[in-house]
Amino acid sequence: MLSTNKLAVLAFATFVALQAPAYADDAVIAKVGNLEIHQSELDLAVANLDPQLAQLPDDQKKVAALSAAIDVKLLAADAAAEKLDQTDEFKKRMQYLTDRELHNAYFKKHVVDIVTPEEVKARYDKEVAALPKQEEVHARHILVKTEDEAKDIIKQLDAGKDFAELAKEKSTDPNKSEGGDLGYFSRGRMVKEFEDAAFALEKGTYSKTPVKTDFGFHVIKVEDKRDAPPPPFEQVQDQVRQLVMRDKYLELLNKAKASAKIEISDETLRKGYEQANKQPEPGSEPVAPAPKQ
Repeated sequence: MLSTNKLAVLAFATFVALQAPAYADDAVIAKVGNLEIHQSELDLAVANLDPQLAQLPDDQKKVAALSAAIDVKLLAADAAAEKLDQTDEFKKRMQYLTDRELHNAYFKKHVVDIVTPEEVKARYDKEVAALPKQEEVHARHILVKTEDEAKDIIKQLDAGKDFAELAKEKSTDPNKSEGGDLGYFSRGRMVKEFEDAAFALEKGTYSKTPVKTDFGFHVIKVEDKRDAPPPPFEQVQDQVRQLVMRDKYLELLNKAKASAKIEISDETLRKGYEQANKQPEPGSEPVAPAPKQ
């Protein structure tokens, strides 16, 4: 759903990934010599664990994070003693990290914290209304090995036999116990020959000639046709919230860029930046369609 390669949106995604947990109690949880490790530092260490360690159970994850925090304190103290924090390289890196964290704090205040459930639901309703209609059919089938068997089944159906009962008796498909019921499906779910035949049938009718596929010969009955329902709000609300936040983020950036002159001396970088920052119109990316069932 968030399939854009715009630099602004990549920065937005980076912010979301770097959010640290909130904490109220900043108690001292460990001491390293004269240095203290607070709950806030442990929270940050947990939030920044290697992805493999982040999959550990909570208690093991906290131990891994505390171990990492202690290691950091020990070597950071040694680094400070050697005045590595006074080097130009270190100061430049700290300036970059400070700018990034200020960016994140501004984003949280002006985007994350102000998005309301009502906005998310309104965006969902707008996206659902814009979704193209997609036809689904609810079908049953009877699968047999030979064309003659399929023709005999069609004769029995013509004589008034029940389709589901014949499926239970004759079909070689694993779903025979459900009367050959395939549920609802849209185009692209079945092999082409089967799909073409199913979508060509009217509701309540069955195929009058056998339908051949690589699996054998099918007799198909269409129980119902409908437009596919949209994905339920509960299923996609997190994705929709991301869209709302993205649009607010782009609005912030556009406002900031309008009041600042951006100059890039390298011609190749300038062209690349301009191309990458051709932003989509707010609301231009739709909600993902309902997953196939």
